Amino acid sequence: MSSKKDSELPVPPKSGFSRRGFIRGVGIGSGALGTGLLETEAAAAAPATLGPGPVPITLNINGKPVNLTVEPSVTLIDAMRNYLDLTGAKRVCDRATCGACTVIMAGKTVYACTVLAIDAQGKNIETIEGLATGSALHPVSKAFYDNDAQQCGYCTPGFVMACKGFIDEHPSPTEEDVKHGLGGNLCRCGTYMGIRKAVLQAAKEMKGAVKNG
Repeated sequence: MSSKKDSELPVPPKSGFSRRGFIRGVGIGSGALGTGLLETEAAAAAPATLGPGPVPITLNINGKPVNLTVEPSVTLIDAMRNYLDLTGAKRVCDRATCGACTVIMAGKTVYACTVLAIDAQGKNIETIEGLATGSALHPVSKAFYDNDAQQCGYCTPGFVMACKGFIDEHPSPTEEDVKHGLGGNLCRCGTYMGIRKAVLQAAKEMKGAVKNG
């Protein structure tokens, strides 16, 4: 009975991943695959990369979705001012120290200069432009007017939003509460006394409106 030599036997097809290939890909002490099946599977499971060029995003601002295209590095304050013409919030320190860019996002006051626009997607954003109801001022804005709580006005939009967010969380504040609660916003004109009175007035009006409603 004749038998075929080993050299004549059919050669099984090579797989895409082998022990020898694994060792060659990893190398000594590298700890990562250079080529092979695992690398291919990892690449297939990796999420799509965004950027570095402009990407389309959708922001929910004052109850309305707005579409824009920005680079992933663009902050929320720059997206609002430079792309959406929402210029109430001011870009002043750009270091999260003055509060002039304060907005309310997902129910919390935030510095818009520290939030990437791409990360603000899916969260409700409130700005000074959305506070008024028709021609009627929001109670916080009205209280600022009544108590002369502004001079140059540059910090005022951020203060109004900070006050609104503060009252939402502390509907019955004391003056001491207000001092601590607004410690993250600065007024270069020094109108702190008027601002504190405005917060106390607005808190009473907003609380009364809730009761009557």
